[in-house]
Amino acid sequence: MKKFYPICFILLALSACSTSSTGRKQVSLYSNAELTQLGITSFEQMKKETPISKHKATTDFVSCVANAITKNVSKTAHQGEWEVVVFDSEQINAFALPGGKIGVYTGILNVTENQEQLAAIIGHEIGHVIEHHANERLSANKLSNVGMAVAAMALGASEIDNKNLWVAGLGIGIQYGLIMPYSRSHESEADIIGQELMARSGFTPKASVQLWKNMSTLSKETPPEFMSTHPSNTTRIKQLSTHLTTSQPYYLAQKNAGNTHQCIKPKDIPKPPTAKNKKQ
Repeated sequence: MKKFYPICFILLALSACSTSSTGRKQVSLYSNAELTQLGITSFEQMKKETPISKHKATTDFVSCVANAITKNVSKTAHQGEWEVVVFDSEQINAFALPGGKIGVYTGILNVTENQEQLAAIIGHEIGHVIEHHANERLSANKLSNVGMAVAAMALGASEIDNKNLWVAGLGIGIQYGLIMPYSRSHESEADIIGQELMARSGFTPKASVQLWKNMSTLSKETPPEFMSTHPSNTTRIKQLSTHLTTSQPYYLAQKNAGNTHQCIKPKDIPKPPTAKNKKQ
């Protein structure tokens, strides 16, 4: 068993490189410049591969909400203007990337009922950028690959029976004990950061709770929370509801100052072409 100590030492030595705004230890093996370039490259590739919406009312609505939020994002997260693109896709998804890139799929506009709920989505996605979650995820993947390689070498030199089963077991341990919990903590962190960000931007934070109630109606069959990269909808609703005591005063301050918004969601958002229609 002593041969496993070097493995633990390597993983521990490479961890706790930084601390998030919530006080959580972070693993960050990449520079901001590397992540920015990766985000820009990925976004450009996505624009080539995924149709971009040409419906002006839809793009204006999304840009109205996104621009209101990005004005309140620290320059430490991104210097300069943010690029916002609406992708013509059925996916119920959105994302933000290092380098100031925001993508919103038209599919998610069927779930977000108004500007406030879209603000919750965009605030959440920008929260990932603010907290350097992309860096953590890439770093965690690198560490897990290194750990598996070192573990396999250590087991290969040992006299342990059923070495292949041990290696397989380590893989499961890393997947459910490292990668997925990191992802769940990222999502919870982005929920909280996003709720505060939308409130500071003049959107009522209560909408984030309703958003996940909407999401829960779409998730009839989900895996157990400990085997998922996302917290359960129930957990998210509870966490966001509890945090309203912190975020609501930010919104009220903006409301009293007259810093609210009128981003009108169009009623005639075109449905993106289905896979069947594309083939035709």
